[in-house]
Amino acid sequence: MSKKIMILGASILQLPAIKKAKEMGLDVIAVDMNSEAIGFGVPGVVKEVISIIDTPSIVEAAKNHKIDGIMTLATDMPMRSVAAVAKEMGLVGIDADTALKATNKAEMRKALQAGGVPIPRFYKVTNEEEYMKAIKNFNAPFIVKPADSSGSRGIYEVQDINDQKSIKEAYEYCKPFSRAGDVVVEEYMSGPEVSVETLSINGECHVIQITDKLTTGAPHYVEMGHSQPTRHGREIAKQITEVAKAANKAIGIKNGPSHTEIIVTSEGPKIVELGARLGGDCITTHLVPLSTGVNMVECCIKIALGEEPDIDPKWSKGSAIRYFQQHAGVVKSIDGVEEAEKVPGIKQISIVHGVGEEVTEVTSSSARMGFVIAQDEDAEKAAANCYKALNKIKVVIKSRKEKKAKE
Repeated sequence: MSKKIMILGASILQLPAIKKAKEMGLDVIAVDMNSEAIGFGVPGVVKEVISIIDTPSIVEAAKNHKIDGIMTLATDMPMRSVAAVAKEMGLVGIDADTALKATNKAEMRKALQAGGVPIPRFYKVTNEEEYMKAIKNFNAPFIVKPADSSGSRGIYEVQDINDQKSIKEAYEYCKPFSRAGDVVVEEYMSGPEVSVETLSINGECHVIQITDKLTTGAPHYVEMGHSQPTRHGREIAKQITEVAKAANKAIGIKNGPSHTEIIVTSEGPKIVELGARLGGDCITTHLVPLSTGVNMVECCIKIALGEEPDIDPKWSKGSAIRYFQQHAGVVKSIDGVEEAEKVPGIKQISIVHGVGEEVTEVTSSSARMGFVIAQDEDAEKAAANCYKALNKIKVVIKSRKEKKAKE
C-alpha cells in the first residue's frame, strides 16, 4: 500500500511538491481553499477544499485520510497547521513553538536574540502610539514590516527619519498586512543579501546551497533575481553558514527544511528572517537542482515520511533566475519569447501575468509578471544568460494615462 502525504497548498507554489510526490508513487492529499487551484488538476490527487490556516479542519482531514506525512512549500501561512497535525498524529515535523517562532517575526527575533544569533535592533509595536515611540530610538533609516506576513508584503523602508509623512505612510502601509496586528520596526541593515537553503535531519542542519539575491531596494525590497552558488568568498560563506545553522537551532528546527535570509553587513552576517519551509521564487524547486543536483522537494517529502533523503551534491554548476522589469498598466503585448528560449543555458521562461492583464509596480512578489531561469558553469554566466534572454523579450505595457489619452 502506498504511503499518503498531505500537502498544504495547491497553488503554483506547491505544484512541484504535488507532482514529485505523485512521481514517487505516493498517494497525495492536497489542501487549498481555492477549489480551482492548479494542483488539484494533477491526475490522482485527492482534493480537500479547506483553508490552509484552518487548523482544526486540516487535523480532522489528516486523521480521516490516515496520512503518513505532511508538508508545505514556499509559504509560511500553514506552518502552524503542519505542526498541529504532526503533534496529533505523531508525524515528523516542527512543533507548535517552532511554528510560532518561524511565522511571527517578533517571536522569531526574540528567539534569535536569546540564542545569541546576530540580528538587527528591533521593536515590536501593536498600535501607532507605540510605533511613534519606538521610532524615536532610530537616528538612521529603519524598516517597518508586518509581524506575520510573507512574500515581501507590507515591507516599507523609512529613508528619511525626519520625514513625518513617510513615517506615517510606512505604518499605514504595513499595518493591514499583519493578521495579528503587530508590527516590527527594525534598523536598516546595509549590505548584500543572501538566503541559505538547508535541510535538518535528526537535529543536524545541513546547508545545501547559498543564494545571492537582487531586490528592488527601497522602499519595499521585493526580490527580482537569485543566483547560485554565492559569489562571496570562502570565509564569508563560512560565516553565513554558521549564522544560518545557529538560527535553525535557536528556532528549534530538528527535521525538515528552512530558508534563511541574511544581510552580509560590515559587522558580519545578520538574520533578516527564517522560514521553516523550502524557499519560494523557484530557489529550491529549480535553482538548487540546477546548481547542485540535489532535489530538495524530494528530500522534504522523504523527511516528512520519516525516510532518509539523499542530500549529497551531484555537481557544482551555476543557476539563476531574473524577473521582468515592469510598470503599472495593462499588458498590451509580449513578443520574443520563442527567440529567448533559444538562448544557450535557458531552462524556463514563465509569464505569470500575460496579455490583457493589469499589472502594478513591483510592491510584492505576487505583482511580478514573469521570469527567466538559466543554468551554466557558474553563477555569473547563468545570470548573463538570463539577461540575454530578457533582452529578446519585448513587453509593451500601456499605462492608464496612455489608455485615457487614446480614448
